[in-house]
Amino acid sequence: MFRTSEISDPQYASNNLRFITVKSQQLKGRGDICVFVPPLDNLNEVSLVILLHGVYGSSWAWSQKGGVHVTAWEMMQKGLIKPMVIAMPSDGLWGDGSGYMPHADKNYEKWIVEDVPNAVMQHLPMVTAKSAHYIAGLSMGGFGALRLGVKYSEIFSAACGHSSITSLDQMQLFVEESIEEYLQEDKTENSVFGIIQKNTNRLPRIRFDCGTEDPLLDHNRLLHQQLLKNNLEHIYEEFAGGHEWAYWEEHIKKTLLFFEGIH
Repeated sequence: MFRTSEISDPQYASNNLRFITVKSQQLKGRGDICVFVPPLDNLNEVSLVILLHGVYGSSWAWSQKGGVHVTAWEMMQKGLIKPMVIAMPSDGLWGDGSGYMPHADKNYEKWIVEDVPNAVMQHLPMVTAKSAHYIAGLSMGGFGALRLGVKYSEIFSAACGHSSITSLDQMQLFVEESIEEYLQEDKTENSVFGIIQKNTNRLPRIRFDCGTEDPLLDHNRLLHQQLLKNNLEHIYEEFAGGHEWAYWEEHIKKTLLFFEGIH
């Protein structure tokens, strides 16, 4: 699967975080993944959650800015969720953010949907092809999670987005790279709703939320209305807060609980 693949030594792990680096044909170079592994014995076929970061971020963002591994472990200890492995990959580190799409002669999309699960399964035997796979993210990562979760519903049982970009044109609010570098020839690929319209016969479970002080609020409300108009099942919620880590750190709990409720 990979020409080279390395995982950190568990004896030096901090807060049950492991780090994987693989040489990816999709990235034409190396890619990093931060992984939370619950400190429990006899784990078998546990769920895999792929958690995508936003612009400017990398594989360490969700753990070192959002403490998601601490949150998830506390929820497991309280019996709120079953043990799960959380994989937090880099987006490929192109420009201010790759958008998790194929462009610039690299396939950041397949890096996420193919390489990341395979790298985790190669190194962590408690995750297998039979394990449930879920995907979530924030901002650009919310766009990636909703888009890829819908497009690859044969892989992902559910997709969640927090404060999500819902269409590629919104990337202009955050990045200095030209939007033309991201756009796909098939225009349905450039928005979450476009992908959903293309795949209405095989949608995963969908959940997304946004803060009431978030600059992306109107875009998330529009996506919600588009789904309602087309009678497409989903959960959409709004909470106080802006486009900030305090919001994501709190509301990632709802995503983990949502995944827990899917069988």
